[in-house]
Amino acid sequence: MPADYVRAVALSGGAPLLVPPGAPLDETLAVVDGLVFSGGSDLDPELYDVEAHPETAGWVRERDDFELELMRAALERDVPMLAICRGSQVLNVALGGDLEQHVPDRVGTEVHREVPGVFSEHDVSVLPGTRLASIVGERERHDVKSHHHQGFGSLGAGLREAAHAADGTLEALEDPSRRFTVGVLWHPEAGEDRALFAALVAEARAYRGSRR
Repeated sequence: MPADYVRAVALSGGAPLLVPPGAPLDETLAVVDGLVFSGGSDLDPELYDVEAHPETAGWVRERDDFELELMRAALERDVPMLAICRGSQVLNVALGGDLEQHVPDRVGTEVHREVPGVFSEHDVSVLPGTRLASIVGERERHDVKSHHHQGFGSLGAGLREAAHAADGTLEALEDPSRRFTVGVLWHPEAGEDRALFAALVAEARAYRGSRR
């Protein structure tokens, strides 16, 4: 787990707790007040019923299965969650959506992941009226840090679009019916803007208060 995730939660006033695959779900959800689903490797395409693209690789089924189970259990309890890059893809698949396995096939460039292991920067337009816009503002951003070659296909149940890149790639989604369920393909933990983490921590505090 990159330290940037832990640091972003701590700097936003939260107390980070790392949850490894295999942790008991009920006990975990009894003690956490919010969840960050992090970036990482591709998901196994079998989980959304398609064959693997030649560029899809490196999936770890133990992690995939655990995160999907944890996410679905958290969604049932309406636990606040921020899903980042791979995490946002897990969110979409957890709710019945699927993935675009290789974005460069559509857009013709590697703008979202120009150099493996290094964040790229590109523009993102946040859609007005979304929860995301209420957090980061209804504006075009020029500084999002990106490192993905996959994107969203059909959206999962209850999810709506929240931001797009200039090439039309959907960059964020959210579930407006839930307390706080936001997914972004970029990496806010690697940037200087902590607004999404601050919003998550605030919602986690409110969730904790509602459980007392």
